[in-house]
Amino acid sequence: MNADFMFYLFATLSVACGVGVVFNRNTINAALCFLLSLVGLAGLFVLLEAYLLAVLVVFVYAGAVVAMFLFIVMLLDLQGGKRPPFTTATSVASAVAAALIALGLLSFHTHGRLATELPAGPGVGATLKGYAYQLFTTYLLPVQVVGFLLLIAMLGVIVLSKRLDPKEVRP
Repeated sequence: MNADFMFYLFATLSVACGVGVVFNRNTINAALCFLLSLVGLAGLFVLLEAYLLAVLVVFVYAGAVVAMFLFIVMLLDLQGGKRPPFTTATSVASAVAAALIALGLLSFHTHGRLATELPAGPGVGATLKGYAYQLFTTYLLPVQVVGFLLLIAMLGVIVLSKRLDPKEVRP
Protein backbone atom coordinates (compact mmCIF):
# COMPACT_ATOMS: atom_id res chain seq x y z
CA MET A 1 0.00 0.00 0.00
CA ASN A 2 0.97 3.60 -0.43
CA ALA A 3 2.74 5.15 2.58
CA ASP A 4 0.77 8.38 2.24
CA PHE A 5 -2.52 6.50 2.37
CA MET A 6 -1.39 4.59 5.46
CA PHE A 7 -0.31 7.84 7.15
CA TYR A 8 -3.68 9.46 6.52
CA LEU A 9 -5.47 6.32 7.67
CA PHE A 10 -3.58 6.09 10.99
CA ALA A 11 -3.70 9.86 11.54
CA THR A 12 -7.45 9.95 10.94
CA LEU A 13 -7.94 6.98 13.26
CA SER A 14 -5.90 8.66 16.01
CA VAL A 15 -7.62 12.03 15.72
CA ALA A 16 -11.15 10.63 15.39
CA CYS A 17 -10.72 8.36 18.38
CA GLY A 18 -9.12 11.21 20.35
CA VAL A 19 -12.22 13.30 19.67
CA GLY A 20 -14.28 10.29 20.77
CA VAL A 21 -12.39 10.24 24.08
CA VAL A 22 -13.16 13.89 24.75
CA PHE A 23 -16.83 13.90 23.75
CA ASN A 24 -17.92 10.46 24.94
CA ARG A 25 -20.12 10.51 28.05
CA ASN A 26 -19.62 6.82 28.85
CA THR A 27 -16.24 6.26 30.52
CA ILE A 28 -15.89 2.71 29.19
CA ASN A 29 -16.47 3.85 25.61
CA ALA A 30 -14.03 6.73 26.15
CA ALA A 31 -11.37 4.27 27.35
CA LEU A 32 -11.92 2.08 24.29
CA CYS A 33 -11.64 5.13 22.03
CA PHE A 34 -8.39 5.94 23.83
CA LEU A 35 -7.20 2.40 23.10
CA LEU A 36 -7.95 2.78 19.39
CA SER A 37 -6.23 6.17 19.35
CA LEU A 38 -3.10 4.56 20.78
CA VAL A 39 -3.25 1.82 18.14
CA GLY A 40 -3.33 4.53 15.48
CA LEU A 41 -0.34 6.20 17.13
CA ALA A 42 1.53 2.89 17.12
CA GLY A 43 0.77 2.59 13.40
CA LEU A 44 2.30 6.02 12.84
CA PHE A 45 5.42 4.92 14.73
CA VAL A 46 5.67 1.85 12.48
CA LEU A 47 5.50 4.10 9.43
CA LEU A 48 8.40 6.10 10.90
CA GLU A 49 10.30 2.82 11.34
CA ALA A 50 10.41 3.32 15.12
CA TYR A 51 9.35 -0.22 15.86
CA LEU A 52 10.46 -0.19 19.48
CA LEU A 53 8.32 2.84 20.25
CA ALA A 54 5.36 1.25 18.47
CA VAL A 55 5.65 -1.89 20.58
CA LEU A 56 6.11 0.14 23.77
CA VAL A 57 2.99 2.20 23.00
CA VAL A 58 0.96 -0.96 22.48
CA PHE A 59 2.33 -2.82 25.51
CA VAL A 60 2.65 -0.01 28.05
CA TYR A 61 -0.11 2.40 27.15
CA ALA A 62 -2.64 0.32 25.29
CA GLY A 63 -2.09 -2.75 27.41
CA ALA A 64 -1.36 -1.53 30.90
CA VAL A 65 -2.71 2.01 31.21
CA VAL A 66 -6.03 1.43 29.45
CA ALA A 67 -6.57 -1.83 31.33
CA MET A 68 -5.76 -0.09 34.63
CA PHE A 69 -8.14 2.73 33.75
CA LEU A 70 -10.93 0.28 32.96
CA PHE A 71 -10.37 -1.58 36.23
CA ILE A 72 -10.39 1.68 38.18
CA VAL A 73 -13.62 2.81 36.55
CA MET A 74 -15.22 -0.55 37.25
CA LEU A 75 -13.85 -0.66 40.80
CA LEU A 76 -15.07 2.81 41.70
CA ASP A 77 -18.41 2.15 39.98
CA LEU A 78 -18.65 5.66 38.58
CA GLN A 79 -21.94 6.61 37.02
CA GLY A 80 -21.93 9.11 34.19
CA GLY A 81 -24.57 11.53 35.42
CA LYS A 82 -25.62 14.88 34.02
CA ARG A 83 -22.79 17.22 33.25
CA PRO A 84 -22.88 20.71 34.70
CA PRO A 85 -23.34 23.51 32.15
CA PHE A 86 -20.27 25.19 30.73
CA THR A 87 -19.00 28.14 32.72
CA THR A 88 -17.63 31.33 31.26
CA ALA A 89 -14.06 30.24 31.98
CA THR A 90 -14.61 26.96 30.14
CA SER A 91 -16.06 28.76 27.13
CA VAL A 92 -13.17 31.25 27.03
CA ALA A 93 -10.58 28.47 27.36
CA SER A 94 -12.27 26.52 24.56
CA ALA A 95 -12.29 29.57 22.30
CA VAL A 96 -8.60 30.25 23.00
CA ALA A 97 -7.71 26.60 22.30
CA ALA A 98 -9.69 26.64 19.04
CA ALA A 99 -7.98 29.90 18.00
CA LEU A 100 -4.54 28.43 18.74
CA ILE A 101 -5.32 25.30 16.71
CA ALA A 102 -6.59 27.43 13.81
CA LEU A 103 -3.48 29.63 14.03
CA GLY A 104 -1.24 26.56 13.98
CA LEU A 105 -3.04 25.10 10.96
CA LEU A 106 -2.87 28.43 9.15
CA SER A 107 0.83 28.76 9.94
CA PHE A 108 1.49 25.24 8.70
CA HIS A 109 -0.50 25.90 5.54
CA THR A 110 1.30 29.16 4.71
CA HIS A 111 4.82 27.99 5.50
CA GLY A 112 4.47 24.55 3.96
CA ARG A 113 7.20 22.05 4.64
CA LEU A 114 10.12 22.41 7.02
CA ALA A 115 13.06 24.39 5.66
CA THR A 116 15.70 21.78 6.50
CA GLU A 117 15.82 18.26 5.23
CA LEU A 118 15.94 15.42 7.71
CA PRO A 119 19.23 13.50 7.84
CA ALA A 120 19.28 10.12 6.18
CA GLY A 121 19.45 7.05 8.36
CA PRO A 122 17.50 5.62 11.23
CA GLY A 123 15.77 7.93 13.68
CA VAL A 124 16.50 8.18 17.39
CA GLY A 125 13.87 5.60 18.34
CA ALA A 126 14.55 3.27 15.41
CA THR A 127 17.32 1.30 17.09
CA LEU A 128 17.35 -0.02 20.61
CA LYS A 129 20.83 1.35 21.28
CA GLY A 130 19.92 4.89 20.23
CA TYR A 131 16.67 4.80 22.18
CA ALA A 132 18.37 3.46 25.32
CA TYR A 133 21.11 6.09 25.08
CA GLN A 134 18.56 8.91 24.89
CA LEU A 135 16.43 7.34 27.63
CA PHE A 136 19.26 6.91 30.15
CA THR A 137 21.08 10.18 29.47
CA THR A 138 18.86 12.98 28.23
CA TYR A 139 15.48 11.82 29.52
CA LEU A 140 16.44 9.99 32.72
CA LEU A 141 15.00 12.53 35.16
CA PRO A 142 11.65 13.00 33.34
CA VAL A 143 11.17 9.22 33.13
CA GLN A 144 11.81 8.85 36.86
CA VAL A 145 9.43 11.72 37.68
CA VAL A 146 6.68 10.17 35.55
CA GLY A 147 7.23 6.81 37.23
CA PHE A 148 6.97 8.44 40.65
CA LEU A 149 3.76 10.25 39.62
CA LEU A 150 2.26 6.98 38.39
CA LEU A 151 3.13 5.37 41.74
CA ILE A 152 1.41 8.22 43.60
CA ALA A 153 -1.64 7.93 41.33
CA MET A 154 -1.83 4.19 41.93
CA LEU A 155 -1.66 4.68 45.70
CA GLY A 156 -4.34 7.38 45.48
CA VAL A 157 -6.63 5.06 43.55
CA ILE A 158 -6.16 2.32 46.12
CA VAL A 159 -6.99 4.70 48.95
CA LEU A 160 -10.03 6.16 47.15
CA SER A 161 -11.41 2.79 46.11
CA LYS A 162 -11.30 1.21 49.57
CA ARG A 163 -14.79 1.13 51.00
CA LEU A 164 -14.90 1.36 54.74
CA ASP A 165 -17.45 -0.28 57.00
CA PRO A 166 -19.24 2.18 59.26
CA LYS A 167 -18.02 0.02 62.16
CA GLU A 168 -14.37 0.56 61.16
CA VAL A 169 -14.59 4.36 61.14
CA ARG A 170 -13.46 5.87 64.42
CA PRO A 171 -14.97 9.17 65.62
